[in-house]
Amino acid sequence: MELVSSETVSILVFLLPGFVAAAVFYWLTSHPKPGAFERIVQALIFTILVQAMVKILVIVMERRGWALSWDEAERLIFSTLAAIGLGLLAVFTLNKDIPHRFLRRIGFTRENSYPSEWYSAFDRHADCYLVLHLKGERRLYGWPTEWPSRPDEGHFLIEEVEWLDGDERIPAEGVAGMVVSASEVEMVEFLAKTASNELKE
Repeated sequence: MELVSSETVSILVFLLPGFVAAAVFYWLTSHPKPGAFERIVQALIFTILVQAMVKILVIVMERRGWALSWDEAERLIFSTLAAIGLGLLAVFTLNKDIPHRFLRRIGFTRENSYPSEWYSAFDRHADCYLVLHLKGERRLYGWPTEWPSRPDEGHFLIEEVEWLDGDERIPAEGVAGMVVSASEVEMVEFLAKTASNELKE
């Protein structure tokens, strides 16, 4: 039993940098967390990348004449720091759609790095005013300060709020912002700058 426990601990220590990198990634992106098996696979992939980074760094430093004599604890600490850096790099590249943007340009895919079409739409129209079509045939116009990562949960925070009734605009006087549940929204309309300017006039 002690042998099994020791092996389990060794495996967890080996995978720790990968779990750290994956945790950083899911903390800072809107991608849904996978199941247990997929997490282990991702941790293994991240761990391999981290170990490769550490190995390359050691080789470079030794070629420059800097001899390294790490014990296991020091190596684990450095690997964990490298994992945090790798996780942040993955967050930056995917939040900016960098890998898929490059692959789209060379014709390998039409997909993007975002977790859903909903997320992609808000990213591509981040400078647009919105019209939220609510249940009960109500329409709300305004500037989105915050919006949910998924269409079925979370809330919108809308500023410069106006209700739309046909062609009539009804300003919500005295309202600095309005929080709207995503479950109340049936459709989201992104307004081009020309359309939003016309609506304001």
